[in-house]
Amino acid sequence: MTFDPTNPDNPRRRPSLVGHAQVQRRDVLRGGLWLSLGASAAPLLSACGSNSEPAATGNYPLARPDSPVTLPITDTNPPIGDGLSPETGGVLNILNYNQYMAPSVMNDFGDKYGVDVQVTPFANYDEMLNKLNQSGAAFDLCFPDPSVLSRMVYSELIQPFNKSYIPNITNTWPEYQDPWYDQKAQYTVPYTVYTTGIGYRADRDVDPSPGYKMLWDAAYAGKASVLDDSRESLAMAMLAWGITDDINTDNADYINAAKDKLIELIDLVDIQTGVSGYAKIPEGVFTVAQCWSGDMMAGQYYLPKDETPDVLGYWVPESSAERVTTNDCMCIPKSSKKPVLAHTMINALLDNDISLQNLSWNGYQPPLTKLSPQFLIDEGFIPKNLTNAVVLPADFKDGLAFYEVTPQVENAWLAAFREFTAGGS
Repeated sequence: MTFDPTNPDNPRRRPSLVGHAQVQRRDVLRGGLWLSLGASAAPLLSACGSNSEPAATGNYPLARPDSPVTLPITDTNPPIGDGLSPETGGVLNILNYNQYMAPSVMNDFGDKYGVDVQVTPFANYDEMLNKLNQSGAAFDLCFPDPSVLSRMVYSELIQPFNKSYIPNITNTWPEYQDPWYDQKAQYTVPYTVYTTGIGYRADRDVDPSPGYKMLWDAAYAGKASVLDDSRESLAMAMLAWGITDDINTDNADYINAAKDKLIELIDLVDIQTGVSGYAKIPEGVFTVAQCWSGDMMAGQYYLPKDETPDVLGYWVPESSAERVTTNDCMCIPKSSKKPVLAHTMINALLDNDISLQNLSWNGYQPPLTKLSPQFLIDEGFIPKNLTNAVVLPADFKDGLAFYEVTPQVENAWLAAFREFTAGGS
């Protein structure tokens, strides 16, 4: 499949914007599910220790790359049986970020299986979890990331896969067929993968060599932005100023130091917060902005008509071990009324051609083996100057990741970020 810029699903042609699908990934405490677990969960939560070591909460281990977990399959939440036919008729209900899946992909799938594919949007994981917990809720697909996965499994919000319905899982990178947060891939398959870096206007004599510290350059006053996301922004400040021990740290000194560095940006560059770098960098509103790699891959479609993609740049650390790499997952809620069809749609979304069709809509890379940097360049999905926006398997295997942390740690990060967004008061 070669990229066609006349495709009606091309982001440039649609009225809504790619990036708001990423709004508030982690910027509220996901308290709803902790509460839904009830009093029986309290001893587990209070038992959590420092996040610098693999933490365990009784029967609830917190997954880490060096301490992977196999999530349990219980008699009360078994996988569906073999050899069942996909359900037809009615609605296939998807719980997802808004505008995070190509309408043509949903329409084609719905036409093939005689269903109406509908999306209920959420803005953050607190909202997603609350919607899954609502009485009478019945969703067929949902899209969390690993930082909320374990609590969803232990509260039986999602069901284990029967992978006989998902043969296309072999199209994914081997790392995602047995990921550290879900050994044996019993509950998840990957949807998209992305790094966090600095997007910039290369035609404005920007020197990317300072890396994250580009944001602290007074030359970009009024034209700089950080992500409106507590963990992303604070972790970036830590990495920029040499705090590299753990981007999930519970060390109050590190969290406060990162907060203070972000507060410096208020007077220094009149820093903005948001998730619109995918549009505001191409439009020239921002010169530099913290953003996700998918934002820059989509950014080429938001350039003014007289500009070419070579005016865009993306900085990310050269070493995979220093890159912040995240992925979103596809899961099937336990409440699904069409679990066979849900498996079938997951399998479709792991098809190489359908994944490329989806990529041309949301700009976010599905981690499929076929989609190498050279392939994406050759097929016109990404200009050569943005090759480093393509995520590599080594980025996931060796890179920095946001883990599931305790509510206490998450509250500390949120409090620091809110002090920054309140103007440092």
